[in-house]
Amino acid sequence: MRALFGQSIAVFAALAGPAHLVETANPAFFAAIGQERARTGVAIAELMPELAGQGFIALLDEVYRTGEPYTGRDARVVLGVGPHAREAFFDFTYEPRRDADGTVTGIRVIGVETTQVKHAQRLMAEHRALLEQIARQAPLTEVLDGMARCIENLAPREVLVSVLLADPDGRHLRHGAAPSLPDFYNQAIDGIATGEGVGSCGTAAHRREPVIVTDIATDPFWVEFRGLAERAGLAACWSTPILARDGSLLGTFAMYHRTPRVPQDTDLALTRVFAGTAALAIERHHIEEAKTAAEARAKAAHDELTKAVRAERELRAEAEQRAAAAAELAARMRAAAAAQVTTPHPERCQLGGAQGCAEVAEIKIADSWGDSAWGCPAHVEEAILHVRSVFIASEELGGLAAYLNR
Repeated sequence: MRALFGQSIAVFAALAGPAHLVETANPAFFAAIGQERARTGVAIAELMPELAGQGFIALLDEVYRTGEPYTGRDARVVLGVGPHAREAFFDFTYEPRRDADGTVTGIRVIGVETTQVKHAQRLMAEHRALLEQIARQAPLTEVLDGMARCIENLAPREVLVSVLLADPDGRHLRHGAAPSLPDFYNQAIDGIATGEGVGSCGTAAHRREPVIVTDIATDPFWVEFRGLAERAGLAACWSTPILARDGSLLGTFAMYHRTPRVPQDTDLALTRVFAGTAALAIERHHIEEAKTAAEARAKAAHDELTKAVRAERELRAEAEQRAAAAAELAARMRAAAAAQVTTPHPERCQLGGAQGCAEVAEIKIADSWGDSAWGCPAHVEEAILHVRSVFIASEELGGLAAYLNR
């Protein structure tokens, strides 16, 4: 049996007696539970005390008592305790071991870890949900925050995700999303410049390529930010630039860790997937912003055009009214002149002043005091304008006098 399962990716362990002593197990079993616990001759409850509170020891007791096998599918189990604990999923079977008389003497544990498959399924579901958010034009902050939390939940080890957004000039990075980083840290790096040696994110943005810092405490890129990172409890930072389809900088996507860490292939794959998703969300946001701005400009131009058309119509109407009034006045003057032609009157204009006027007198004007005179149309018009200006001046003087007499 050991020869059969020795190199298999399936986990196998042979348990003996009612205490479920680990009699033998293959390397995959010890790799799954942690190599530091690779020993035999001890009860499974002693080797893996975390199982007791999750129901697995009770299942072993039941199989040992009844002799009936048990099969579990995608069973969730937390392996290890404290900071080293990890979530795992298994398809497994507990099979009773019997002696020649058929008496149950122990249990065979056979299983296959499905954690990666389970995480891939969850990744696909979460990624699909993010794409649906982008498609329905959810706010960018909502999409990026949800993406960060999704990665933090999917990662097999603790990770803190940050997304920084590039300014239009590409020279500075602004806070986008970082739900698990402390506020003082987010505020401190909001607006950092892009450039060589400016932490992981500033350098990644400058180089347009990933920057992997496995140990912040010793990396020269973090000289200016080392104290800040230490205060925030950060020991490693892997940053990837978020690029648009034309290669322009949109921002950076960073994964922070509490301990120095080197990325695995799964970490890099996760980074590539979500950096692309972030690029899609940010580009869509920029397109919507540009569309909104264009619509606002079009509306403003339309409003200005409407005002101009309205003003032009009002001016045209006023001009037409003035033209009509002038035409009416001219018609009246012509009618008055025609009516007065037959009335005896001086032959020459009486309104020429000291210099006199040789024009034919055609129109008679009179004021409120009963004075009247005959004149030519030109001098009649001047007289009317003079009387009007005198009237306006007298109105203004009257108002001034009223003010002075208060």
